[in-house]
Amino acid sequence: MNITRLIIFISALHGAVGVALAAAASHGADKSPLLGTASQFLMIHAACGLALAAYLGSIARNDRILVGSIISMQLGVTLFSTDLVSRAYLGDRLFPFAAPLGGGLTLLAWISLALWSLVHIRQKII
Repeated sequence: MNITRLIIFISALHGAVGVALAAAASHGADKSPLLGTASQFLMIHAACGLALAAYLGSIARNDRILVGSIISMQLGVTLFSTDLVSRAYLGDRLFPFAAPLGGGLTLLAWISLALWSLVHIRQKII
């Protein structure tokens, strides 16, 4: 399977779920803070995933560090947001430390992306 298409697929799902959660948050006052946060994270990272997929598909083909950063970011935001939705609708966590694990993975993915860009700026490839 083409990794760029997989990233686009996951990003599209993040966008769709983000829109659905935004609608749910606007109609459910008691659950809206958790759903609103999950929606924001998914929407922001959907756009980021699409932009990075475009870059990956056009310029940075087969860059394993970039692909790892993108997939880690998508996995982290999925885990974080799923835990928030679980708290809102099921009244309990997905599993212990799911949100901190997802948030931490997302943060590490952003840091690895920043470091990746620094290396490529120095090499004047970007």
